[in-house]
Amino acid sequence: MALDIPDELLDWRAKGFWLPAGEVTTRDFAAARHRLFDGSFTWPLLVVRDSAVRANIATMAGYAQRYDFSFAPHAKTTMAPTLLAAQLEAGAWALTVATASQALVLRRLGVPRVLIANQVLDPTALGWLAAEAARGWEVIVQVDSVAGVEAVAAAGGLPVLVELGHAGGRTGCRTVAEVVAVARAAAAAPGISLLGVTAYEGALPDVATVDAFLVTLVEAARAVAGLLDDEVLVSAGGSAWFDRVVKALEGQWLDRRRVRAVLRSGASVTHDDGFYRERTPFNREPADGRLDPALEMWAQVLSTPEPGLAVVGMGKRDAPFDEGLPVTDGLTVTKMNDHHTYVTGGSPAVGELLRFGLSHPCTAFDKWRFIPVADDADVVVDVLHTYF
Repeated sequence: MALDIPDELLDWRAKGFWLPAGEVTTRDFAAARHRLFDGSFTWPLLVVRDSAVRANIATMAGYAQRYDFSFAPHAKTTMAPTLLAAQLEAGAWALTVATASQALVLRRLGVPRVLIANQVLDPTALGWLAAEAARGWEVIVQVDSVAGVEAVAAAGGLPVLVELGHAGGRTGCRTVAEVVAVARAAAAAPGISLLGVTAYEGALPDVATVDAFLVTLVEAARAVAGLLDDEVLVSAGGSAWFDRVVKALEGQWLDRRRVRAVLRSGASVTHDDGFYRERTPFNREPADGRLDPALEMWAQVLSTPEPGLAVVGMGKRDAPFDEGLPVTDGLTVTKMNDHHTYVTGGSPAVGELLRFGLSHPCTAFDKWRFIPVADDADVVVDVLHTYF
């Protein structure tokens, strides 16, 4: 679907774009068909590959449709309106966010349905969400305590999902009994519409632990189903275990009520060359599809001060490092500073441009306000702008 995407202004403040004088809109810059290496950019530079993004969006849309899941990809991965619009156009049922501020961005862009996969307790934010819901916007929040239910009700009420968590995890009730108690409070609270249950399995370490947790999620859904009408919404799914979520939630397994299973995998839109390359469910189920890394960083060798060592002009301010260091063919990244990366092996020359693959897209996008999208011939076909 079409979103209300602003045409932002590029000028000297746009990192990576070489615009020492003058200004140009993102649309006009893309229309000019600049090339990555024609002098329009400086280094380091984060680039999104158009063909990989398009393929990944189509893959996940087809996957969700094949297993009869509603897809609500997590927008916090990119917070880039163009990519969010592409996911909606491919059939996404909703978009997911982590904070009220992110929900505000999506509301202003015109996203019709938003899940907030987190607890919202700020009365100012809750009041705004409730007011927007009263105007017809579909926004769903999570609760994991009676206090959370009371906060939502005090703000005017919203549709809610009760969150199940796990020991050592983040938010979420730790037992089915707690889920039921919170669900009963929500069902009885004025202005609140109880829709179902939700969970996040992405931080769990292995298939057996994930499967056991999802069995508990199904148990929780069965336990609260009597408090709902015709449909029970059950939501889960990071980008590492969505195959197990599909296996656990697929089909109509509730008596007298329809299950709407909602998958929230967000990092799939760009995939990566590290964390998700190793953990994607398509490694376990290759017949179901594949994802291609769509993010790359171009950076220049600044110095070769010692034998076997190259220092590259890219650092923690530019590239993610929380789930693994960047990678580049034939070389090894050993560490990063704020603006420098240490590379060993091979013999890169001073001034040479190196292409790096990145690990963890969620902490790549938030470092860049503007990102060129390039086709396979290195022609810039779009410019993403991010709202973090």
